[in-house]
Amino acid sequence: MSKSLLVKNGYVLTLNEKREIIPDGAVYIEDNNIRAVGRTESLKHHKADTVIDAHGSIVMPGLIDTHMHLAQGLIRGCADDVSLVDWLKNYVWVLQGNFTPEDGQLSAELCMAEMIRTGTTAFIECMIHSRYGFNGIAETLERVGMRGALSKIIMDSTGYADSEDIMYHGMVEEADECMRETDEMYKKWHKEANERIQVWYGLRSLGAVTDELFREVTEAARSKKTRMTMHLGEVVDDVRYVKSRGYANLTSFAKDMKLLGPDMVFAHGIHFEDEELEVLAETGSHISHCPASNTKLASGFAKVPQMLDRDVSVSLGCDGGPSNNTYDMVREMRLAALIHKPVAQDPLVVSAEDVIEMATLAGARAMGIDHLVGSLEVGKRADLIVVSLEWVGLNPSPNPVSNLVYAGSGRDVTDVIVDGKILMRDRELLTIDEQAVVEKARESIPDLLDRSGVEITPKWPVV
Repeated sequence: MSKSLLVKNGYVLTLNEKREIIPDGAVYIEDNNIRAVGRTESLKHHKADTVIDAHGSIVMPGLIDTHMHLAQGLIRGCADDVSLVDWLKNYVWVLQGNFTPEDGQLSAELCMAEMIRTGTTAFIECMIHSRYGFNGIAETLERVGMRGALSKIIMDSTGYADSEDIMYHGMVEEADECMRETDEMYKKWHKEANERIQVWYGLRSLGAVTDELFREVTEAARSKKTRMTMHLGEVVDDVRYVKSRGYANLTSFAKDMKLLGPDMVFAHGIHFEDEELEVLAETGSHISHCPASNTKLASGFAKVPQMLDRDVSVSLGCDGGPSNNTYDMVREMRLAALIHKPVAQDPLVVSAEDVIEMATLAGARAMGIDHLVGSLEVGKRADLIVVSLEWVGLNPSPNPVSNLVYAGSGRDVTDVIVDGKILMRDRELLTIDEQAVVEKARESIPDLLDRSGVEITPKWPVV
């Protein structure tokens, strides 16, 4: 007999083709699939093994973070209020360059705990270094129950954009080893755990990958029918780099390197010129918009309103612990909906509905799994969350859709279901010992700081 689950009495955001909302709605699940979506009254004949009463709550597809760093949960807050190159060269790279596989696995579990707590059900991890321990991270993902794309770092140079030879020695990897490990991990983990795990190629930024390696990766990824991701256009230095190479702009470089296409997720994408947006749309290339990271590091404002107008596929990413400081996609939605309005001097751009689509459907497209998740429809996998509207700061709530975006946070999430399995129930994590992970992280960080020689102290005097 199949295991069944009924989520009832909720304000259901289906995100189906018509974007239908069911005010007193229910979702019926058998095993890992959605079997019925409709009014609670119409689904009352379904006798489920487990029932979640979502009265006073939103029921919606799980959130999808399309650009994040699992290794950076452990170094949250390690490089606040510093410039980007200083941030990388003297803090982030040095700390990550002293990781052990145990650090990598612990940081991944810490991130996953926060993501589940705040409603993220799937993610794209953009760059796993060999020293983080790919196997341990994949094992954690399998056990915890989330859906994730794990991208192995690919590199063969030590530059960053137009700055040469600046990478910390502990972060350097050889191309042959990168490709060999990616191939091994692909064979071992790709589409494991009922297809919850994907293995991708995570190309380092411009300046750290030669032309030959770019082309080798695109050929390898497409022969395996897997995907790729990389930072592109995060900094204006990227533009200077490609122009110094004789290219007109970022997309002309990307085209020559065979990087454009629906199997590529470009993170940040701030410094594309207007005419490049048509190229992104025509090729089906994806942009992961990271508003918190972009603003904190003063990287700039991505042309998201223009991208959406041109039907570029734009999803959302939290980035990492040092550049955002949270992995809360609800907070990321709020910032994405706010920051573009003053830039455009138009309060109508990037609506609440836009950012919810970015965090669900567009994220699923970026991962190549929109046929499985991203909306609540019969036949899709049961990845959904319940978000409480009971907190005083969410009331009154005549329009729960906009209230979720403009007044909510991930801490309002009460229940999380992935592939039909409950990962959080009534705000209690069921697949992670949260307190043990937090305590271990607190115990581990002093040793990591000592090994790396990085000192983190408040700017005000400690007496």
